[in-house]
Amino acid sequence: MKIAIVTGASSGMGREAVIQIADRFGGLAEIWVAARRKDRLEALRREVPVPVRIFLLDLAEAGSLDVLRRELQQRKPEVKILVNAAGYGKIGNVGTAGLPEETGMVRLNCESLCALTHLTLPYMSKNSRILMFASAAGFLPQPGFALYAATKAFVLSYSRALNVELKPRNIVVTAVCPGPVATEFFETAETCGQMPSYKRQFMAKPKSVVRKALRDSMMGKEISVYGMAMKGFRVLCKAVPHRLILAWMERRGGGHEER
Repeated sequence: MKIAIVTGASSGMGREAVIQIADRFGGLAEIWVAARRKDRLEALRREVPVPVRIFLLDLAEAGSLDVLRRELQQRKPEVKILVNAAGYGKIGNVGTAGLPEETGMVRLNCESLCALTHLTLPYMSKNSRILMFASAAGFLPQPGFALYAATKAFVLSYSRALNVELKPRNIVVTAVCPGPVATEFFETAETCGQMPSYKRQFMAKPKSVVRKALRDSMMGKEISVYGMAMKGFRVLCKAVPHRLILAWMERRGGGHEER
């Protein structure tokens, strides 16, 4: 039985990934989706033509993957696509959000992503694909968004190394690195501070980001960056010392706007 697994599937780019995978990839018997909101996942199940198996999980909680581990062991599916899209961020200086929110960000964005990848790899076959949702924020330290950017730098580094490790198995790992995307992400992110106004100009649509990510993954690319602005930002972060870019960001009012 060939399947895809998608986390963060109840909204945003995770949800969009389920829709596009169901539409574009034939031969999948099921798509396994993981998120916390049952009503959203049930609605998604009715929307796509591929059978959807729902896992109501809070991946930031210890032991949340046990049920998925057991399901993999019992059914032994062939996992063709893994999409690690679960994650959240909090805009604001370190200490602005509560301690559980800050440490939870690391658990969900990094630890859970690694854990799910570890669990899934034994079931992945030749020519399978892994999409890791990182962020253009991972290209550069982000004052006012420091912890989130650090988690995404981790995801980017981990993904690139894993891509090399899995080449002998012909499994491609693609780090997806968009800039700001118009999703519910900012409803959570902006509870402590607001995204700088200059970043709002580069807001992308989730449908476009996911479409490019899947295309880049199928082409074997290790990184998928949507839009000329973010591609230019990536080049800038490679070419210019980070201290100079951070100084410019500071002159623009820091990394965030306080509420």
